[in-house]
Amino acid sequence: MSTVYDCSRQDSREAGLAAAAGAVRSGRLVVLPTDTLYGIGCDAFDAAAVRSLLEAKGRGPDMPIPVLVGSWTTIDGLVFSVPTQARQLIEAFWPGGLSLVLNHAPSLNWDLGETRGTVMLRMPLHPVAIELLREVGPMAVSSANRSGHAPATTAADAQAQLAESVAVYLDGGTADKGVASTILDLTGAKPLVLREGAVTIAELNEVLGEDVVGK
Repeated sequence: MSTVYDCSRQDSREAGLAAAAGAVRSGRLVVLPTDTLYGIGCDAFDAAAVRSLLEAKGRGPDMPIPVLVGSWTTIDGLVFSVPTQARQLIEAFWPGGLSLVLNHAPSLNWDLGETRGTVMLRMPLHPVAIELLREVGPMAVSSANRSGHAPATTAADAQAQLAESVAVYLDGGTADKGVASTILDLTGAKPLVLREGAVTIAELNEVLGEDVVGK
């Protein structure tokens, strides 16, 4: 049975965050608000939970699940190295609407799909998401919708698509941006924009001092 918590009320928010943390730790799925869109998430290191997430969305492992973190420093333990460009972009756009693709640390025991040794990381600009992430650690989070359907900008949108596959819905109101994050791949010789979204290519160019390449 799913439970929805109104995070605009302090008592409900506290109860919702506690319920969501408990759900994540027990391998269940939660829906959480972010600054871009609503996300469906689970413990990034729980392979069974990640498979449940993919099943709830109706998609396969060929589209790996991104990872959300609650602080800048968290990524140091998740990636092989943090290049200078990544540090510059993190300082400029985190928390916010920029996802970075980096080579993940080879020692990590996770299964996010067919990642080819990489991981997509983002720190969202939303207090509810940040509080949950700081409580439970890195989460595998994808947009809270069935594959091929419109992304959710409210908890109600997410619930209409995902229903009882999710244990806890954290309702943080309408997503501020209502647009997906920009995805920048830093694993190649030059930065490559895989998707332009909340952060523009012009903004990336300004921070990096060079023209990034679009896919």
